[in-house]
Amino acid sequence: MKILITGSSGLVGRALVPRLRDHGHEVLRLVRREARADDERSWDPARGEIDESALAVDAVIHLAGESIAEGRWNEAKKARIRDSRVDGTRLLSEAIARAATPPPIFVSASAVGFYGEGGDRVVDEQSAAGTGFLSEVCQAWEAATEVVDRARTRVVTVRIGVILSPDGGALAKMLTPFRLGVAGRIGSGRQWMSWISLTDVVSTLLQAIEDDALSGPVNAVAPHPVTNLEFTRTLGRVLSRPTVMPMPAFAARMAFGQMADELLLSSLRVRPTALMRSDFTFRHPDLETALRELLGRPTVRAA
Repeated sequence: MKILITGSSGLVGRALVPRLRDHGHEVLRLVRREARADDERSWDPARGEIDESALAVDAVIHLAGESIAEGRWNEAKKARIRDSRVDGTRLLSEAIARAATPPPIFVSASAVGFYGEGGDRVVDEQSAAGTGFLSEVCQAWEAATEVVDRARTRVVTVRIGVILSPDGGALAKMLTPFRLGVAGRIGSGRQWMSWISLTDVVSTLLQAIEDDALSGPVNAVAPHPVTNLEFTRTLGRVLSRPTVMPMPAFAARMAFGQMADELLLSSLRVRPTALMRSDFTFRHPDLETALRELLGRPTVRAA
């Protein structure tokens, strides 16, 4: 297929583009500057400008958006988080909707933050939206795709969990304090973390474009979520380092503000029902296997 992708310079995009090409797909990258290469097309979501000829493709994969984990959440940062997702998605969706021959597939990223604080409750694609800033952003993000004519374009919104990769994201930030032995659980440690390896995120996106049965929301999470305490102990075990320095909830809130409550202390126990029904094969279904492979740490076998 000929596939247009936004966010190609991000953590997921950098891994996705070569995988798409390995699968024989032709990739065009939509970039927020003047196009400089044969595989680039330009757009400016802030100005509402897009090269609509770029939409003459078989599929669009939309990943662009301001990082939620970089910098403290003041009002300006929160506006960038929301606008970068909603405005870009709306611009793409409206361009797809008015195209004489729209792309048959539109895969738009979202996040499991859609479900809000869940405690110990298990949620899946049929569960209602939650409350809070990230949930509201995800709801508006997904709603921006509603102008697309589903009869002409299959729309998949991929709700991505915490991505594990040593090359960026949450895991990369954790490695230094864990290796120094100055890490521990955050808050009570009982909050659930719905994670997924970068490899499996990319495979989910491939599944979304190649499996005609997938449409609507799809949770991109591993089938076995863990508590923060379990994650902490597992990463410490993989790195052979102690994890005895917890961060109390009040300290997390002092250091990170609202981000602490919505990213570090919130509990999300998400089930990937749609993927499991599509016979998706997880490369990394359980946490310790994932961490050992991602970090190049061999499995310790009992004598």
